[in-house]
Amino acid sequence: MRFSTISGAVGVLGVTLGLVAWTPADSSDLEQGTASQVAQTSDSAAARTPLILAKGEGERRIRRVMGGALAIIKVDRRNGGSPGLVMGYEEIPPGQAIQAHRHPAMDEIIFVHGGIGAAELGDRTATVGPGATIYIPQATRVMLRNTGTDPLAIAYFFPQPGYEEYLRDTSVREGQPASVVSGLELAQIRERHKAHILFDPQ
Repeated sequence: MRFSTISGAVGVLGVTLGLVAWTPADSSDLEQGTASQVAQTSDSAAARTPLILAKGEGERRIRRVMGGALAIIKVDRRNGGSPGLVMGYEEIPPGQAIQAHRHPAMDEIIFVHGGIGAAELGDRTATVGPGATIYIPQATRVMLRNTGTDPLAIAYFFPQPGYEEYLRDTSVREGQPASVVSGLELAQIRERHKAHILFDPQ
């Protein structure tokens, strides 16, 4: 008798948990298969959402430094809801460079998608082109310059958030006016984000 009572209670609990597990949070959960929702981004933190993004999709931004470079935040806390991983894509215009800097608290990986450039990593300098991978241990100095005639297209990856907020503060949404950031404003932005990125003096 006691065994059947316990079994019955477990069965009810299992059914209840099953209903909770299979009940969608809202009706949008049923529509995630549409292409527009798969590629959707937002300005607020979100639950983890699977994403399939084409080359040009994501949070498209125009840098107010580096000659108005295109920057796309692909995955972070706002895009896909990842609590840790950050991935982005940038196109460095010819003659422009990512100024020498360090990430004091995290590693970074850069994958070169297109174009030709020069990478300075620690005390080493090398030419990089399509297919090149650059691993940057935390606190290691890095600089990347476009030395070709086409944009230097790169994808970057971080294991924790931080850099993407610096990028947002030095850019605007594509389609908005992108005035060049002043020296004073840039210094203030960099001071706010120094826990994540430190630049060499120019």
